[in-house]
Amino acid sequence: MSAHAHANPLVRQVRSWVLHAFPRGQSGIDYDEPLGDPGLFGPGTVTWRVHADFPGMLCGGLCALMLQLLHPRALAGVYEHSNFRQDLVGRLRRTTAFVAGTTYAGTAQARALIGRVRRIHAQVAGTLPDGRPYAASEPDLLAWVHVTEAYGFLQGYRRYCRAVPPALADRYYDETRRVAEALGARDVPASEAAGAAYLDAMRPQLRLDARSREVLAVLCAMRLPVPLPGLSRELFLGAGAALLPDWAASMLGRGGLRDRAAAAAMRRVAPLFRLALDDGPAVRACRRLGVTRAALGRWPRPGA
Repeated sequence: MSAHAHANPLVRQVRSWVLHAFPRGQSGIDYDEPLGDPGLFGPGTVTWRVHADFPGMLCGGLCALMLQLLHPRALAGVYEHSNFRQDLVGRLRRTTAFVAGTTYAGTAQARALIGRVRRIHAQVAGTLPDGRPYAASEPDLLAWVHVTEAYGFLQGYRRYCRAVPPALADRYYDETRRVAEALGARDVPASEAAGAAYLDAMRPQLRLDARSREVLAVLCAMRLPVPLPGLSRELFLGAGAALLPDWAASMLGRGGLRDRAAAAAMRRVAPLFRLALDDGPAVRACRRLGVTRAALGRWPRPGA
């Protein structure tokens, strides 16, 4: 954290809260080596800008989670093969580490993370109560998880950081699909319009059933390990719900006054989070490549 930001007691407190909830250094990912290795993306990508913004990413990730629980076959792997009831925060931390690692770590580490997730997915399979089989390694389910995350992260950046020109939004979808495809997804949307069309085409498969209601209840009762955990949860969850497409918000019973108020509050406090967290994986990756972190605040050059 910069000396100027360090002098602000509110910024220091925000930093302490966030790093307690999402501690660094536990993933084993080294963002400082190897020197000169751009990883899967690099400083010329839109992905580096979008994924560097903590408020947009956390709110966008919660938006994606709410979308994902509407897909019965995609939800089954989490419902039957994870400890989300006891450790939802841990699951959020692991997802955060995967996204950060595949975005900012060197190439070998990013590929190792993808390989590890592929091995985990290969062990996750079963049958829904209605008899339909599912497997986490299925290309269509991997595509669903990816598109919901791409949608959430991009919308979070737009709402809580800055506007994204249409051409760069398309670049973001085209760039990030390389991770989904490396995990085994197929026919992944390569533009924002294709992503929107995909979500619309998926709507007939989506349900708010007993399982999704249970997962939603766990999410809405989540206690972040910070002071005022209920208020923190309502702020981030409401700001995430405010990013949902109207049809999804209606299915989930979200999008009302509380979510709009949370989104307005998030817009006001987001700059504090950026001041408090100005030395994370994105900045370390910039140092690894010898580029200034100021580049993260500028859009990449066309054709770069």
